[in-house]
Amino acid sequence: MNNKQRFKDIVKKTEDKKDKLGRALMAFISGGLVAIIGQAVYDFFHLALDINESDSISLMLVFIIFVTTLLTGLGLFDKLAQKMGAGSFIPISGFANALTSSALESKSEGLIYGIGSNMFKLAGSVITYGIVSAYILGIIRYFALLIGGAL
Repeated sequence: MNNKQRFKDIVKKTEDKKDKLGRALMAFISGGLVAIIGQAVYDFFHLALDINESDSISLMLVFIIFVTTLLTGLGLFDKLAQKMGAGSFIPISGFANALTSSALESKSEGLIYGIGSNMFKLAGSVITYGIVSAYILGIIRYFALLIGGAL
């Protein structure tokens, strides 16, 4: 048996046998459920507590971050994410989970050299690329408006 055939046999044995359509459907449903919860929280702040739209959005995002962080700290988010699949990793909750997990893994090293430095290794790159992207897009928009206004 040649190496190619052995490799194919190993891949076949270790290949994920789960139903891909079922997992995609579960991710779609669970992602929709997260969106419905977010909308309900927004509606509560905006309609029930009569908070303006902008502040309600901010409070809803803080709520999602808090719940994700709490569930990660209790060890429940990973279990939930295994069931929900990709539907649990909307950008805000996925990023909160990644930061919290990173902080928890390095808590034995202390607040500064452990939690602070390791947590912001991940956040630093995301923030850096976010700022650079915003800067570049801002320049492009500025020139587009400048050219569009001159025409």
